[in-house]
Amino acid sequence: MNQKIASYVRGKFLEVFIVTVATYIAFAVLDLNYAMLLAVLVGLSVIIPYAGAAVVTLPVMFVAYAQWGIASEFFYVLAAYTVIQFLDGNVLVPLLFSEVVNLHPVAIIVAVLFFGGLWGLWGVFFAIPLATLINAVINLWPAADEGSNPSVSL
Repeated sequence: MNQKIASYVRGKFLEVFIVTVATYIAFAVLDLNYAMLLAVLVGLSVIIPYAGAAVVTLPVMFVAYAQWGIASEFFYVLAAYTVIQFLDGNVLVPLLFSEVVNLHPVAIIVAVLFFGGLWGLWGVFFAIPLATLINAVINLWPAADEGSNPSVSL
């Protein structure tokens, strides 16, 4: 289990790095002020799935609005931010963590939905480690030998 949790933490660091770099490239191409600072904020926001992205939307919108007002560039920045968040939540996380914690991508999405519905923000935050724990327990559960105890039949 320690190895699975360590793999999860390494995967989370990799996710933060990938999202930070992708966001910086998008914001730099769009010539947004404070692109590096905002990219780091967006990268760190993925530590708390979904809720972090919602919170960091405000600074991104504020800087874009202060720089351009309600202009086409403002909407380009919001579109780029939305695409990055969509790809992170629906493509990068399931693919990355399926490799890192050895779970199917659909199992990760189901775990986030299930634990998020059960415990809200905390459930979303701990969904992948909990799914990893459940998977490890299931894999290590002793198999019932049919010949070892004749009174128990499965």
